[in-house]
Amino acid sequence: MDQIIREKIKLVKKGDQSAYEDVVSFFQNKIYQHCFRMLGNAHEAEDIAQEAFIRAYVNIHSFDDKRKFSTWLYRIATNLTIDRIRKRKPDYYLDAEVKGTDGLDMYSQLASKDRLPGEEVESIELQRYIHQEISGLPPKYRSIIMLRYLEEFSLQEISDILDIPLGTVKTRIHRGREALRKRLRHV
Repeated sequence: MDQIIREKIKLVKKGDQSAYEDVVSFFQNKIYQHCFRMLGNAHEAEDIAQEAFIRAYVNIHSFDDKRKFSTWLYRIATNLTIDRIRKRKPDYYLDAEVKGTDGLDMYSQLASKDRLPGEEVESIELQRYIHQEISGLPPKYRSIIMLRYLEEFSLQEISDILDIPLGTVKTRIHRGREALRKRLRHV
């Protein structure tokens, strides 16, 4: 199929518009689907897909015949969808009053960032369990894991604290994480 497309593109470069019709027919659904997946809006996807084909046709002389046309076309479509996403305006404003309510705005409709009591208990239990498993690691790994992930020291600081080479710190962190991963695999 690539060879057929290459031949059609050569004809298009020579001025054969009907050859480009065939190229569009072959790729239109694929490009539309790609745009739709990125934008989530059928009308915008149609517009962007059409614009991608127009841009490809207008700039066909800059297309390198040694490359795949589909890659070039998808790149054009992707760039156009990214541009469209960047230019979108929000449909609503958070401080605007919600119609039919007495003074409520969109902020009041946002989910609370506070955890539910059950989630809080689960989180505390999980933290306690992880700390217990870290405590069960061999001392050389336990100290490294605690300094790195609980105390949040840099690798160089850990090296200075434990008076061991930086490479040893990295190795022990890796091995300690692997040992902890094995202990936590059923969680």
